[in-house]
Amino acid sequence: MPVNPSRSQYRQAADLIRAAIEGGDYPRGEALPREDNLAEKLGVDRSTINRALRILAAEGLVQPIRAKGTIVNAIPRIRRNAVARYAREARERSGARGPFETEIRGLGMTPKTVVEVSRSAPPSNVAGILGLSADDVSTVKRSRRMFADETPVQLADSYIPLDLAAGTAIESENSGTGGIISRLAEIGHAQVRITEEIDVRPPTPEEATFLGLSEDHRVYAITHVGWTAEDRAVEVCLHVMPTHLWTLEYEFPADTPA
Repeated sequence: MPVNPSRSQYRQAADLIRAAIEGGDYPRGEALPREDNLAEKLGVDRSTINRALRILAAEGLVQPIRAKGTIVNAIPRIRRNAVARYAREARERSGARGPFETEIRGLGMTPKTVVEVSRSAPPSNVAGILGLSADDVSTVKRSRRMFADETPVQLADSYIPLDLAAGTAIESENSGTGGIISRLAEIGHAQVRITEEIDVRPPTPEEATFLGLSEDHRVYAITHVGWTAEDRAVEVCLHVMPTHLWTLEYEFPADTPA
């Protein structure tokens, strides 16, 4: 279907290619036709198609890969329900080691998490939340690189006070069913309240390399804190997630005290 000359051609071309992808004409994980072929089909020049594909790449719908052309992203958007995901049933479903595995399996994909565990001094913002020193080795740090069907989709670093985590399963790479939230509950530090702050920013060079992002992409930077009934922060997790791969969903009562 040719573009309408009365509209911005490259934006309309992006709309048409996006609709074709969403309609299944160009399947996920496969290459789009060559730029000159798309230009001929839509009745525009190649530079218009190039600009249209840059829009779709910034959205994360397609990705240019050298020697392969422009590939339709194989990963559908992942919905992260910030309330439901931390319920015990959700994070332990089918033996999952936390809510991420449940989310990815729910999309029919295979989750994988590469974990590195260390004892470390926390970043200053994390130290302030946990009431610890940023100059001392006072936390167990769990650094995770997270994949869906071998595609990198998230980075997450969790910090747990060393006085709680030392010598427990929290220091194991495999923290077991339900993840560290369940392990903390087992040792008497159940989380009863969660707070999250969200920023949107460009990725750092290291984040961009792992997540396969360009300078046009943005990431959600989520500071997640788990609190006990005694109002103690027992976990801070710093999530980094490409905005084009994730939808953040929040659900809460409408009539609550300020």
